[in-house]
Amino acid sequence: MKKTLIDKLCCPMDKKALQLRIFKKDDEEIIEGLFTCTECGRYYPVVHGLPIMTPDEYREKALEEPILNKWGIAPRHKDPKRFLLEG
Repeated sequence: MKKTLIDKLCCPMDKKALQLRIFKKDDEEIIEGLFTCTECGRYYPVVHGLPIMTPDEYREKALEEPILNKWGIAPRHKDPKRFLLEG
């Protein structure tokens, strides 16, 4: 994902601003990272340079948990249909 794309993205659920934590990058591309909505707390991982920004009902936690664990991040499990972070 190009760094210039960061400011053009917003949370697909509530259209609020996103914060980005970068875990792996090269000169011009973000390879791995995590967008988090500043309002609702939903997370959207960037995997192999692609932001996964689909609505909750089309995502599977089992597919995303291994990469979150790799980054040392714990998702909130209280509501299995929402993709929120602890804290």
